[in-house]
Amino acid sequence: MEVKITPSQIGGCIHAINSKSHVHRLLICAALSKSPVTIYCPDTSNDIEATARCLCALGASIKRNDKCYEITPAGTIPADPLLNCSDSGSTLRFLLPVAAALGADARFYMTGRLPERPITPLTDQLINHGCRIKNDTHNILHCASQLTPGEYSLPGNISSQYFSGLLFALPLLNGDSIIHIEGDLESVGYIQMTLDALSQSGINIIFEEDKFIVPGNQVYSLPEYVKAEGDWSNAAFWLSMGALSKKSVICTGLNHKSSQKDKRIVRILRRFGASVTTTPDTVTVSFEKLHGIVINAADIPDLVPVLAVVAASAEGTTKFTHAGRLRMKESDRLHSVTEMLKALGADITEYPDKLIINGSGTLKGGVIDSCGDHRIAMSAACASVICTDSVTVKGAQCVSKSYPAFWDDFESMGGKIERLETV
Repeated sequence: MEVKITPSQIGGCIHAINSKSHVHRLLICAALSKSPVTIYCPDTSNDIEATARCLCALGASIKRNDKCYEITPAGTIPADPLLNCSDSGSTLRFLLPVAAALGADARFYMTGRLPERPITPLTDQLINHGCRIKNDTHNILHCASQLTPGEYSLPGNISSQYFSGLLFALPLLNGDSIIHIEGDLESVGYIQMTLDALSQSGINIIFEEDKFIVPGNQVYSLPEYVKAEGDWSNAAFWLSMGALSKKSVICTGLNHKSSQKDKRIVRILRRFGASVTTTPDTVTVSFEKLHGIVINAADIPDLVPVLAVVAASAEGTTKFTHAGRLRMKESDRLHSVTEMLKALGADITEYPDKLIINGSGTLKGGVIDSCGDHRIAMSAACASVICTDSVTVKGAQCVSKSYPAFWDDFESMGGKIERLETV
């Protein structure tokens, strides 16, 4: 599907959708728990459904009922389960160690760019601790044998999802384990979200400066009713539009005490010069003259695409540093962000691990290839606010990965779009 956007001012009040990252974690903890759990989660997405589907393949029962997921924990693991991860990297990286800890002889089916996305640092650790892992085909990863406890080691500057996957799995083993952190640990906020969900489930993890200590023989016990948090990552698109539009944007349902690092959008927009006010569960952003800043992207890689749009509207130069990990996302995001903004007329230069943007205040419009990346498509919608001509987004349906109702919500906030079906 293509979407043609006529530039317009965006404004109004919108409720944040559920955090995809939080729901992934709650679903896994619920499926591993000793008794049924209900998760209040009004919104879902392709990635969340992938995790639910894969947990069912491992023996859990998960039903969608109105605004909730109802989970009956896994019992006997089916023989030769096939886990369809689709293109969800979180699903694969979280559940590969879990399946190994459960002793499942499991195959993981991958689509899109997922088969090319790196996973070797994680699979090497699993192989070193008793697993047999191989590619049956280009898009099927086969994991067999029982994971064993012991000492694990991962570089701190690679995907936090490798750490989270092991943190979910190792408490299930019949002995204690340690995960050593090599170098500085990045994306700490996502790991803290995992630790929070584990703590809520009665799982004890000791987090020291350079390692995680994980006692074995633990039992998951998530409360029978839990509520998913609002998503700061997707709220960032609306808040950024508030910084660019002549109308204010109010986003509700956000937890300022959340472990989600993307809540830093509030601080960053203030640094750009936007008017930002908060209440305990809302953020309001209004337009003010913006200026360039320096942004360390190490802990907030998902914010870079939309913040690059804000940078294009700011007077002066904005630099994004420590951004190399964006090359390992649904697209090579350093490149796809660069191509998106260049197509719209921005002055942007791409480097191996950084971006430099010289803001001009306005963009001209143009045709954007989403590269199948939800954050590129939604960032293009944000960019339309400062464009002088229309913006056409190819592959606009990719927003379903994290935010299926995005285009409907965009219209409700004043966006003017024409949906064009493609052959």
